[in-house]
Amino acid sequence: QLRLVESGGGLVQPGGSLRLSCAASGFTLNNYAIGWFRQAPGKEREGVGCIEYSGGTAADSVKGRFIISRDMAKATVYLQMNSLKPEDTALYYCAARAYYAGACLAERAYSSWGQGTQVTVSS
Repeated sequence: QLRLVESGGGLVQPGGSLRLSCAASGFTLNNYAIGWFRQAPGKEREGVGCIEYSGGTAADSVKGRFIISRDMAKATVYLQMNSLKPEDTALYYCAARAYYAGACLAERAYSSWGQGTQVTVSS
């Protein structure tokens, strides 16, 4: 059974960094794209980026600050978040989709989701 578990969230000051992890089990990571999404209180869930065969892609809203990478040996995908801002505060999720299922930030294309990890950016 495909399973995703996020970790690494926490409280960080503005300008700080965090690295989130998404541990995958029950499937071969190389056969799926992994996306990162976030949802702030009172807002809709939005795509942060994804990693596919060709590498990681970040959404325009976080490009230049967030980097997505993966370690196949550890079956883990990472979201490195730098220069964090209060508006980055949200519950962050990772999700898996088959490559043919849709585009990087197309939430409906993702079939399996983790439970999320909270990121709070505040002084």
